[in-house]
Amino acid sequence: MKPIRVLVVEDDTHLLSGIRDILELEDYSVLTAGNGRDGLTVLNSNPANPPDIIVSDVMMPHMDGFEFLEEVRKEDRWIHVPFIFLTAKGEKTDQRKGYMHGADKYLTKPFDAEDLLVAVESSLKRHGAIERAVEEEINDNKQKILTILNHEFRTPLTLVVAYAEMLKEYDPGKTSPDEVMTFLHGVNSGADRLRRLIENFICVVEMDSGEAGKTISWRKRPVQDMSFLTDDAIRQVTNKETKPRDFVVNIQEDMPAPELDVQYMTIVLRELLDNAAKFCADGDVVTVDIFVEDDHLLMKVSDTGRGIPEHELDKIWNPFYQIDREQFEDQGSGSGLAIVKGVVELHGGTCAVESTPGEGATFTIKTPLKVEVPRPEVSPEVSPEVAS
Repeated sequence: MKPIRVLVVEDDTHLLSGIRDILELEDYSVLTAGNGRDGLTVLNSNPANPPDIIVSDVMMPHMDGFEFLEEVRKEDRWIHVPFIFLTAKGEKTDQRKGYMHGADKYLTKPFDAEDLLVAVESSLKRHGAIERAVEEEINDNKQKILTILNHEFRTPLTLVVAYAEMLKEYDPGKTSPDEVMTFLHGVNSGADRLRRLIENFICVVEMDSGEAGKTISWRKRPVQDMSFLTDDAIRQVTNKETKPRDFVVNIQEDMPAPELDVQYMTIVLRELLDNAAKFCADGDVVTVDIFVEDDHLLMKVSDTGRGIPEHELDKIWNPFYQIDREQFEDQGSGSGLAIVKGVVELHGGTCAVESTPGEGATFTIKTPLKVEVPRPEVSPEVSPEVAS
């Protein structure tokens, strides 16, 4: 294994030499610099291979430790490198300033060799644990995405291709009109499923990138008739190829008009209704209650389906997560509830779920009647509609 590389930045040459000797005795590979400016020169001399950890003094000529740390944290390639400050001062203000800039630890002078080695080792272990956790999460998400691509995209795509091939070989003398309509329904069913999957992926990306918040800020408007949203959402989750779904909608009469992004909030209702109906038996009823309480809009979607185990209640909001997917083989990408949570929070609201396994679940979203979302910066010459 290659030795761990430590960059030490210190203007006191005697202390710098002592720190280097302590670290090298423990088989660390040590790079040195006399101030922050020289430290940046060292970092830039081998940008593809940054040190594993940086140990820096605070008070230095030309560029002090705070300025040096700020420059280090500006670079994505160095942002993950642990950073330890050496300081002769014990004032809390200095420590807070360092932590605000992204320092990991403070080591107050004078210190002995053991203090230095413990600080370096503990920082490396902590960052190593964080990196492993991130890598595991990335690998887990990769596996989930591969599963979605393999099953959720391939299945409807196969439907579209197969039925399209049958239509391509259409012979009026051998194929009845009813068979043609069956083929067309198959193509339409597969295309609708693909469209939903792609829309959901785009929605997740828009929320992660911040574009969804910008869109909501200019597209939100008072909604006088909430049945417009519920009717559209029900239409989107109802088709001949799925099992029968019975929806009952109760909307408070003469309620104040809530301020919403209609398109995004329709997606929220669609995903909640689809989620509820997916886990219900044939003939079960999914109930939607919409009302205003304490200057907030509440929308509740209740079902009498499979229900959710208590230990899963927090996980269901995570992107691409499905409960026991291998056992139940549920359709969908597992992104629906993550989209619900993201859109509702961008409206300044909250999501909650109550469930009893075997008896069903009730999802409740709550948003303020007036949404406060920071407006995006738009050039004066360009209207929000054009900018979108």
